[in-house]
Amino acid sequence: MAKSGAKIRAGQLRSELQRHSHLYYVESKPEIEDSEYDLLFDELRTLEQKWPELITIDSPTQRVGTEPQKAFGTAAHSVPMLSLDSTKMLEDLVRFDRRMQENLGIAPEYLLEPKLDGASIELVYEEGVFVRAVTRGNGQVGEVVTENVRTISSLPLRLVESKRIAPKVLAVRGEVIMYLSEFAGLNNVMQAKGLEPYANPRNSASGSLRQLDSRVTAERPLEVLIFDILQCSELPADSDLVGLGILRDWGFKIAPELKLATSLNEIEEYYKSYEKRRDELDYEIDGVVVKINELQARKEVGNTSHHPRWALALKFEPRKAVTRIKDIEVSVGRTGKLTPVAVLDPVVVGGVTVSRASLHNREEVERKGVREGDLVTIQRAGDVIPQVVKRIEEKDLERGVEFKIPPVCPVCETEVVERGPFSYCPNRFGCVAQLKRGILHFGSREGLDIEGLGEEVCSLLVDTGLLSEFADLFSLDVEDLENLERFGRKSAENLYKAIQEKKSVEFHRFIFGLGIPEVGVTVAKNLANTFHSLSVLQQANREKMESIDGIGSVMSEQIYEFLHNDITASRISAILHQGIKLIPPQMSRNSEMSGMTFVFTGKLNQLNRAEAREAVESVGGKVSSSVSPKTKFLVVGEGPGSKLQKAIDLGVEVLSENEFVDKVKS
Repeated sequence: MAKSGAKIRAGQLRSELQRHSHLYYVESKPEIEDSEYDLLFDELRTLEQKWPELITIDSPTQRVGTEPQKAFGTAAHSVPMLSLDSTKMLEDLVRFDRRMQENLGIAPEYLLEPKLDGASIELVYEEGVFVRAVTRGNGQVGEVVTENVRTISSLPLRLVESKRIAPKVLAVRGEVIMYLSEFAGLNNVMQAKGLEPYANPRNSASGSLRQLDSRVTAERPLEVLIFDILQCSELPADSDLVGLGILRDWGFKIAPELKLATSLNEIEEYYKSYEKRRDELDYEIDGVVVKINELQARKEVGNTSHHPRWALALKFEPRKAVTRIKDIEVSVGRTGKLTPVAVLDPVVVGGVTVSRASLHNREEVERKGVREGDLVTIQRAGDVIPQVVKRIEEKDLERGVEFKIPPVCPVCETEVVERGPFSYCPNRFGCVAQLKRGILHFGSREGLDIEGLGEEVCSLLVDTGLLSEFADLFSLDVEDLENLERFGRKSAENLYKAIQEKKSVEFHRFIFGLGIPEVGVTVAKNLANTFHSLSVLQQANREKMESIDGIGSVMSEQIYEFLHNDITASRISAILHQGIKLIPPQMSRNSEMSGMTFVFTGKLNQLNRAEAREAVESVGGKVSSSVSPKTKFLVVGEGPGSKLQKAIDLGVEVLSENEFVDKVKS
């Protein structure tokens, strides 16, 4: 092919690939198979490799990150990115509405939207091509993060002009977020690499945008949702809602669940609905935004130097609180990890009374600089796990002594060993704290699921000498239990029955319950589905384990060492001698998906993640948290993250949720 022909073909390919990306990421209406997309992409990449001068900034091949930058530049915003006036009082909404009516002489129509809790960004397009991304900064000037934002799969690199011609200049404001379902997976990866996990999705999104190496950003499951037009040279719209519809036509994802309202009752219902559903959402919000819909009315009301007068943010009650650290204790976990825990003056956070909060490890304590007696801000991470955010400075306060992890285990007094930022008690088989946590893990919901075997009961059974290893559970009788503190005949009989019922247990539950380091539910199921019996698993070498999706060299070494440790093997044998029957995985031998690995990304609408996992396992498949060459299918829900691009790059077959459901049901 001559260069002239290559130029024409490259243009055709870019246009076609951009159209299909929009259909896939924004419309969720793909017209071609992933394999067909890959062929077009590879063809374009081949042409650009042969003739680099054909590469354009909006080419789909340029979405993936480039070489690291030394520093970020800065740029002024097209128009100031103002803050929002906010309140937590619905009474202030009444006053806001009254002011709007007085200014306009009529009752205005309002547009309602969720207040997304992410990182605010300005996106600039010239002649329909994405040219610049700037963080909010101080509202006037921000950091240029163009290459990082370019890696976000749903972002149009060129505006879609199928319905409307692109303007010469367009600047829009959006929020870069990370879906909660993706955030948890990212933190798992961070911790597995020995890195400090992010405290919340907002910090994660902001931190990802500020990576000097955009290839790192490309690995992060980011999404950008647009909610405002900052500048547009030709915008045929007289209302915000119509304008956002035009943005959708141009290829943007816009903020979800927009609603028009003409009364305070409608606004209040919208606010309370979101507040009630807040914990069910796959994205973080901290309130809702009320703004005049008509653009001319906005001009009449005007702005202050700080915020537009025509908008108001109704904030939810904070999930943070201020309290004081009474003490810092050290907890010894199931694996021997020593975790510093802040004992707090009880305080209500998000409707829950919090009296303890994890400080994670010795480096975290040093970084935050907290001591006994300090005043601190706490939050519930993911609105569940309490953690200390920061110390609050207090003048003229005599502070407590600096906290140090003790040199010996506070329970068994074994000398502590350090592994990275963590400290461990190496006395795996002789530390009472590890035994208690181990038994609790053994009987947990994901393990043997023994009803009534909670933390207090485990401690009581160990402290009274009734349990010295896992096998002792199955030799307990009603009389042993009845004589314990806070036990009666009925509660003793119930616990005895619950234990005896678990003498037949699914193989993967038994594997999980053993507490093998780093082996969670997914890996336990994959091990069970691969080896089918304990004897086969015990005979497996490291190489065979590493062939299983989700298991690398470090994990395979830990599994192998655990299973071949003399004391561990003896304890497993003692459990089996109690008459325990391990039920092998029930897989459909006729299923075409037997042994295949599935990965999920984005929000599923028909199934939750637990139901999706069960569906996979019912046909003999396995579920993994990350895409690899071992992955057979990637199932894509709403708002897919970076897993999608990685799957495309590796040639992994991609399924929509509907296709997945049809496949596992057929």
